Amino acid sequence: MVHLNMRIRLAAIILGLGSLFATQLVADERMPAPKGAKVFFLDLKDGQTIPVKSVIRFGVSGMEVAPAGSAKQNAGHHHLLIDTELPPLDEPIPSDFNHLHFGKGQTEVELSLTPGDHTLQLLLGDHNHVPHDPPVVSEVIRVHVDAATLEKTRSPSPSGAKVFFTDLTDGAKLPTKSIIKFGLSGMELAPAGTHQANAGHHHLLIDTPLPPLDLEIPSDFNHLHFGRGQTSAEVTLTPGEHTLQLLVGDYQHVPHNPPIMSNVVRVYVSDTATSGVAQTAAPSGRQQSPPDALVYFVYPHNGELIYPRSTIRFGLSNMGVAPAGVSKPNTGHHHLLIDTDLPPLNEPIPSDPNHLHFGGGQTEVKIDLPQGEHTLQLVLADDRHVPHDPPVMSDKIKVTVGYPKVVRTKVTRSAARAKRGYMSRRQAGSPGY
Repeated sequence: MVHLNMRIRLAAIILGLGSLFATQLVADERMPAPKGAKVFFLDLKDGQTIPVKSVIRFGVSGMEVAPAGSAKQNAGHHHLLIDTELPPLDEPIPSDFNHLHFGKGQTEVELSLTPGDHTLQLLLGDHNHVPHDPPVVSEVIRVHVDAATLEKTRSPSPSGAKVFFTDLTDGAKLPTKSIIKFGLSGMELAPAGTHQANAGHHHLLIDTPLPPLDLEIPSDFNHLHFGRGQTSAEVTLTPGEHTLQLLVGDYQHVPHNPPIMSNVVRVYVSDTATSGVAQTAAPSGRQQSPPDALVYFVYPHNGELIYPRSTIRFGLSNMGVAPAGVSKPNTGHHHLLIDTDLPPLNEPIPSDPNHLHFGGGQTEVKIDLPQGEHTLQLVLADDRHVPHDPPVMSDKIKVTVGYPKVVRTKVTRSAARAKRGYMSRRQAGSPGY
């Protein structure tokens, strides 16, 4: 009997040690994140003013969304951090008012915040709510919650309104640089910011599906805005197959109700293709730039490590900023060159993913870049997007896109026991799981 009791005690000790070592192993190992994985806010920008009650939408690329408890490679679920810093990255993310869990795989939440300033950040967690290695985390964005701010409503569209390409048909063959012309019937054109019934302005969607129709249309490589009421654009596309679609937005860049959109057209771009689409000749004459004019990066600086989604800020001295289309001496607007050399200086700067135009006079932009090394350069241009004489351009800088290295700390036995208790409480059904 004594020997039997001793064997039972010994077996219990061995099982207990095995459980402890297994917990230690789980605590020490984090799910790997695939290279280039990103998490981001779909329709929220840094510095934006939002109402007390807002729908916040999350996006992820390079990974899949999977519910908590589902151990799947290259997958995870969202966590929203409110007014708090990143938690320890080798432990389960807390679940409280500042750390909201979306363990069922949700990609949006209706959030109520008190009036004032708040910070928001997204962090992906694995099946155990532990951040991946390296962590898949968004930038911190700051929002101002205004009790008087109302959610945007959609403007009604008149019956029979249509938007269309005037000289482009499905299956068209285009050169890499083409003039795309837009048509609109049953509505009037009005610049962004002009609140006018039965009116709107064009947006060109390139290689992307329709955005959410109850939100402001994004402004990026795939969603080109023509907020001044333009009815044509010079578009540079890479060789290959592309899709194009037009969508009309109101004074707030929000699609109408019902939406006014064209059919999707497929075009085939080649270096040798000819097109019936009219080509523009390079304008003659360049505007003079004043002595000592200087354009530069306020952020980032050469050699700096930046996040995959970062705000790039431009600086200018001894000249003024003026929107495209405004011809005024000693002024111009910014263009950001990404991973490309200078274009011809006596022609309009191209407009494509490597040549970003800021014709509204913007002095910063939030961009998404894949991880790795990239080059950035600023060039100022006149009202016609032509560089000045002599050109006003920054030095080309190199940046590395990635995440700062996280120092991993050794998990103690007490921490492992704490995690085991935490996971037991979570499995018992704690809020937010």
